[in-house]
Amino acid sequence: MIANSSLVEWIVSLFVTLQPHETSCLIHSASSFFFILSAYFVVLPLRDEGAISLGLENLPSLFVGSLILTLVAAPVSSLVFALPNLSKQKALVFIHRFFSLSLVTFFILWLSSTSVSSHSEVKELIPMNVTTKLELKFTVNQTAPHDSVSIKSYGLYYFVVRTGFFLWVALLNLITISSTWARITDVMDNESGLRLFGFIGAGATLGQLCGSLFATAMAWFGPYLLVVAALLLEFAAQTSKGIKKEIPNHVEELSPLRKADTSHHCETNEENVTSPNASSPRTSTTMGKPQFWAIFDGPRLILSSSYLMKVALFLWLSAIVSSFFYFQKITVVASSVASPVDRRRTFAQINSLIAFFILGGQFTVTGRILTLVGVTTAICSTPSVGFINLIALAVWPSWITVAISETLRKVVTYVVTRPAREILFTVVSQDEKYKAKVCIDVIVQRLGDATSAAIYKLFFTTLNGNTSAISLYALPVCFLWIVVAFYLGRHYAEISMSKRLSKTQN
Repeated sequence: MIANSSLVEWIVSLFVTLQPHETSCLIHSASSFFFILSAYFVVLPLRDEGAISLGLENLPSLFVGSLILTLVAAPVSSLVFALPNLSKQKALVFIHRFFSLSLVTFFILWLSSTSVSSHSEVKELIPMNVTTKLELKFTVNQTAPHDSVSIKSYGLYYFVVRTGFFLWVALLNLITISSTWARITDVMDNESGLRLFGFIGAGATLGQLCGSLFATAMAWFGPYLLVVAALLLEFAAQTSKGIKKEIPNHVEELSPLRKADTSHHCETNEENVTSPNASSPRTSTTMGKPQFWAIFDGPRLILSSSYLMKVALFLWLSAIVSSFFYFQKITVVASSVASPVDRRRTFAQINSLIAFFILGGQFTVTGRILTLVGVTTAICSTPSVGFINLIALAVWPSWITVAISETLRKVVTYVVTRPAREILFTVVSQDEKYKAKVCIDVIVQRLGDATSAAIYKLFFTTLNGNTSAISLYALPVCFLWIVVAFYLGRHYAEISMSKRLSKTQN
């Protein structure tokens, strides 16, 4: 689908250090993420509009429902990758296509559940392009009464369809992104990840921008945006077929370290051909079990590995602190900016500024920074910046401080820490990449969000909404995140070094 020509290689090499055999996988990976994020941000305004029509008082229940659905769906996605007659590549295509068809289903359900009166309200609500869920909570007293409805207002069918769509879109985002990263970390090693994961992340950021711009310009499409998103996910399915390991034609392309890796890979392939039983004990155990029990492999693999436990703890703390900053941002802007319109404009300006900085950084400096400073420093960078930002918010709780701190934190996160976080999975087994990683990315992320919401609500109530004091109370959590990041980075370095020595000896 994407030509692997010298022109493409030359253009990509302007941004990253690239080996010729890596071009196809890199372009397909970045393209797949572009289509996934484009699809998500195309339907995001429609999801938020549907949430408004359900009534603002029902939003907390939607968050709880999202967590419950995630706990059920994440193990099922692991089961798909465990099916013996389905390759990992085809499993990823199946997941993308499944969610694409599900959006078509929701398109039909949405149209059939929409009455004439609700059509007029949809047209009024879509241009709002609500930026965040919590902003709605703060503006609830300023919102017209017709925005909050009961089941009686539109009927049970309408209520169920909007609720299901809200929950489904959140699940779609987590599962498709995590599954695609699992495939990428399977076909790329940690050395390639240091150089190339930033460029792949840039594809996702570009998709976010394009999807948001399209949804803004075509807001009058209403539920027909679901059809557009379904097509985009089908494009993601098609491009994900090209995410596969390519063996270099000339060993001279590789560094001495990767020459040893290729030699070892060839020997391993020969062993696999001559001896089908020469798989790892973990793999053979998984294949020998009834397939249904594979849904529990993710949690089992995490609990049986101290390394994966550290990764899960790192992501859990990351979700807590990130959601905490989200709540602080909403609180500070709500208290500093009086008009709801001005608030939305402020959020839009912050988000646009962040997106452009992230895109530029991912295209130009991510690979160089990761190669220069290493994974440990990279995953410690966002917790460290977060710690400084909490102090800044405690001293100067203004929307200007929020804008600066949010920009700095998110740029560091997506330019440096997020690519390094994905590199952490390049040193684990294939089972752990497809089962444990999805469990960590999806379930642990949702648990972190829920934990942060509970902690923030407790602090906000106890401290009477004092944002400065709340920021100070969050410092110990952020400090713990820094400590966990440091020891996780050290553990990754030990595993990576051990694998390198093993390959060199072999």
